Amino acid sequence: MKFLDLAKVYIRSGAGGGGCVSFRREKFVEFGGPDGGDGGDGGSVWAEAVEGLNTLIDFRYQQHFFADNGQPGRGQQRSGKDGSDIVLRVPVGTEILDEDEETVLADLTVVGERVLLARGGNGGFGNLHFKSATNQAPRRANPGQPGVDRTIWLRLKLIADVGLLGMPNAGKSTFLASTSNARPKIADYPFTTLHPNLGVVGVDNVEFVIADIPGLIAGAHEGRGIGDRFLGHVERCAVLLHLVDGTSGDPIEDYHTIIQELEAYGGDLADKPRITVLNKIDALDDEERAFLVEELEEASGGPVMMMSGASREGVTDVLRALRAQIDADRLRHKPAEEEQTWQP
Repeated sequence: MKFLDLAKVYIRSGAGGGGCVSFRREKFVEFGGPDGGDGGDGGSVWAEAVEGLNTLIDFRYQQHFFADNGQPGRGQQRSGKDGSDIVLRVPVGTEILDEDEETVLADLTVVGERVLLARGGNGGFGNLHFKSATNQAPRRANPGQPGVDRTIWLRLKLIADVGLLGMPNAGKSTFLASTSNARPKIADYPFTTLHPNLGVVGVDNVEFVIADIPGLIAGAHEGRGIGDRFLGHVERCAVLLHLVDGTSGDPIEDYHTIIQELEAYGGDLADKPRITVLNKIDALDDEERAFLVEELEEASGGPVMMMSGASREGVTDVLRALRAQIDADRLRHKPAEEEQTWQP
C-alpha cells in the first residue's frame, strides 16, 4: 500500500428539498385546507478518525464527496425524505485544512472523533406550515436551502512517541529495524527511506512508537532533497532522537545542518526535548569516540550518548533515555486531578 500524507478533497453538502403547495381535495370535504408537506433536510459531510488506516491513499482515487439532497415535500401532509450524510474516514492524526492550506479546521487525534465539515441545507416549509386563522388558504411555500460547496486539504501527521532525525544514511532505518519488527529499506546510498515508517519498540516491559522519516540535508526547507514535508510527522512526538553518523566526514557540521533545518521549519519543533546520539560507534576506536562525543557535547550544549544500531551497542541505554523523556512528557500533559473533599 502506498503512503500518502496530503490530499485535496472536494465536498458538497446536500440541498434541502422545497416545500409543497397543495390542498386537500376529497369528495364530501368542502373546505379541505392546505396539506402541503415540508421538504427534507440535505445530507451533511462529516470526517471521522478510524482505526486501521495510516495513509490517505484512498483519497488519491476519489476526491469528490457529495451528500444527497433532501426530497421535496408532497401533498397529504407528507414531508420529504432527508438526504443521507456522507462520512470521510481518515486515519488518526489527520489535520483538516481550509483551501488556503493554512487555516486548520480540525485536528482528529482520537479514534472515533468526528467533525462536521459541511452542514446540509434545511428543507423548505410547505403551505401547511403557513395556515392561520387569518390565512386559511396560503399559496406559498419555501424553497430548500442550498448545500455548502467547499474544498479542503487532508494532511496526515503520524502519531508517535519518538521521532528520528538525521542526515541521509545516519542509521535511522537500521536503528528502527534492530529495535522493532519494522522492516524499512536499508542500503548504502542516501535517501533509501522515501516515506515515514513506524515501529513499536519495547524496553523494560514498556512499549512506545518510533517514527522514522527521510533524512534531511542542507536547504531541505527550500525543497532540496526530499525537502522538509515529512517533518510534520514528528511534530506530535514527545521526544526527538537525533542520530549523528560518526563515520561521516564532518559529524559536527551534520549536527548543525539538522538543527538549522528544524529552526527554519518553524513551530515548536526546534524546542522539543531532544536526545543526541553518536551512531555507528562500532566503526570507531575509543579515541575517536571520546573526541567526537566531546565535540558534539560542545556543539549541542548537552550530554551526548553513543550507540551502534548494527551491533546494538548502547541501544538499550538510548531506549531507556527515550522512555524517561516520554514518561516526563505524559506527566506534563496529564490533567491535574481535582482535589476531592471528604463528605460524610
